[in-house]
Amino acid sequence: MITTDFVPGSPCWIDLGARDVPAAAAFYNAVFGWEAHPFGDEPSDYKALRLDGKVVGAIGPLTEEGARSAWMVYFHTRDIEATVKAVEQAGGSVRTPPSEASEEGRFAQLTDPQDAQFAVWQPGSYPGIEVADSPGSLSWVELYTNDSSAARDFYGTVFGWTGQDMELPGGGGTYTMLTPKDHPPERMFGGLMAVPGMFESGDAKPYWHPVFGSADCDATVARVRQNGGAVSMGPEDAEGVGRLAVCNDPAGAEFVVLTPAPPA
Repeated sequence: MITTDFVPGSPCWIDLGARDVPAAAAFYNAVFGWEAHPFGDEPSDYKALRLDGKVVGAIGPLTEEGARSAWMVYFHTRDIEATVKAVEQAGGSVRTPPSEASEEGRFAQLTDPQDAQFAVWQPGSYPGIEVADSPGSLSWVELYTNDSSAARDFYGTVFGWTGQDMELPGGGGTYTMLTPKDHPPERMFGGLMAVPGMFESGDAKPYWHPVFGSADCDATVARVRQNGGAVSMGPEDAEGVGRLAVCNDPAGAEFVVLTPAPPA
């Protein structure tokens, strides 16, 4: 589960890089009820997304040349220079070196050896998201990759994550569930899996996406469609997980909607 008690290597922040910030904000407001507000008194295109007054993430304009609209997952670090160095030594690359976000903290934008993008956050005055693992908030993160073994080794080296493999039903492959270093399975926050055929053409590259909780997956998916989004899978039931659907916002940014299965 994702919590707001952040530990090294755990997801602590998400933001959406959007081609049209007002349009994207309107879509997510209609789907999840999020409200976009400035972080402070100064005007900025980078806005907090709030649900019932609590920050669930942020939205801002695309800043990298050639970038597509997508969600970015940030992982907590206590030493951003050491983490960036570990990324480079493990074969990853740095897109944005450690940078200041005023007194709130420092961030860096990174890429793993399979070309999946992610980021890290070293908090100053601002730890990260204010609510998690509930309807309308971040509840899980996933990496779709072309080499799950290499991805597991890379992130294990950088963050010390431990992985627990689970065979998917119907011969769907292996799903590796991820836990922060030196923490129990109850702190699992995400998973990674190889997706055969998805990246062979070169038109797509491995990527992280967020999973947002929902009290009613089907109703949330209906709002996605009603507001110009699309659904590439589901809604469908996953045994032991819940009811889920893979969705895209109108600009193509992918996310998953999940209504968790009731406790056994």
